[in-house]
Amino acid sequence: MIKNVVFDFGQVMVHFVPAHMVAQSVTDKEDAALLEEVVFDRLYWDRLDAGTISDEEALSAMCARLPERLHGVARELHYDWIWRIPEIDGMRKLVQDIKRDFGVRTFLLSNISTYFAENEAKIPCLVEFEKRIYSAVCGYVKPSAEMYGYLCRECEIDPKETIFIDDSEKNIRGAVAFGIHGYLFDGDASRLRTYLYEILKDGRS
Repeated sequence: MIKNVVFDFGQVMVHFVPAHMVAQSVTDKEDAALLEEVVFDRLYWDRLDAGTISDEEALSAMCARLPERLHGVARELHYDWIWRIPEIDGMRKLVQDIKRDFGVRTFLLSNISTYFAENEAKIPCLVEFEKRIYSAVCGYVKPSAEMYGYLCRECEIDPKETIFIDDSEKNIRGAVAFGIHGYLFDGDASRLRTYLYEILKDGRS
């Protein structure tokens, strides 16, 4: 019986599209392409997610690769991106509905920076989750077993009674290896709704 539903954040609850975020500040195509490449480079984001580099250290490294005229835009993008991410249609309503219809507990599990965690109150959809686990805060990252172990301990949930929804195949494989059920999200909230309602209804029949 599934009692707990855990959601990823980027590309599950919200659209994370760097080109869209950059386009809100820059119209020049070459500048936009350079900013997208540098400001959203996994070289920095992986370390931010792991909590091993500060935002200012990451920004300094980014600016070293950019012409000075783009430094201000780079700072704006780095600190404002969390306000530039539209929700995926139907996802917040789905979280609300499964809580109401099945009484399941809902959680968020995301590889994401300390800066995001410190500003989470400004992200409307996050109020739907009982607890939110962020990699930079807890010190573990998906798809490590340590991250899923931390999730289960912190939220006091049984892996066998839990399903994790993520858009990354490797993160789903990590969850399944830990004993958590997994669902690889393809961006279709309606398809996910059908799936969750089937398994949650079966668990309560």
